[in-house]
Amino acid sequence: MNNYVTGSTIKTLRESKKLTQAQLANMISVSDKAVSRWETGKGFPDVSLLEPLSKALGISIIELISGDRITNRNISSNMKRSKFYVCPICGNVIHSMGEALVSCCGITLPCLEAEETDIDHHMNVEYIEDESYITIKHEMTKQHYISFIAYVTLDKIEIKKLYPEGNAESTFFIRGNGELYCCCNRHGLLKQKFIRKY
Repeated sequence: MNNYVTGSTIKTLRESKKLTQAQLANMISVSDKAVSRWETGKGFPDVSLLEPLSKALGISIIELISGDRITNRNISSNMKRSKFYVCPICGNVIHSMGEALVSCCGITLPCLEAEETDIDHHMNVEYIEDESYITIKHEMTKQHYISFIAYVTLDKIEIKKLYPEGNAESTFFIRGNGELYCCCNRHGLLKQKFIRKY
């Protein structure tokens, strides 16, 4: 395990909850001396204590280990504030409606920051009855490919996972204006506005 909970993280979280070492110790059935040892870097909590410790401190186990507290401020669940994460090892695509701490294949994934599409990643749209056919003139080799295409509105998201040696295309049942996203394994996440033409 490359990362483990640090004493400074435990102390900061304990103090933010206005708990004494003795109160925290009582909540997780250890001695206050044990908590003191952790906070001064003279020991670590046993792995079996991570779940009760995280519950007592009001955060997830991943947040406790990473030392990063994540707060999802997207209370209204506006899908246009969606965040995308892609695992560089297995290619897993993960979506969240706001800030999240995401882990896959043993690594913590960074949130992808979208840039506007350029000429090499422009998404062309054709209309076929009630559907929109999205294509990207982009190579799809094992070395350079589009990982996924997504269509996002205020209340809806659709993601089409793509694979090397396939086609950089997808069909969406599009009902309104929104944003189109594509993710290139070399150039990252790109987006462009989508205005439905009737």
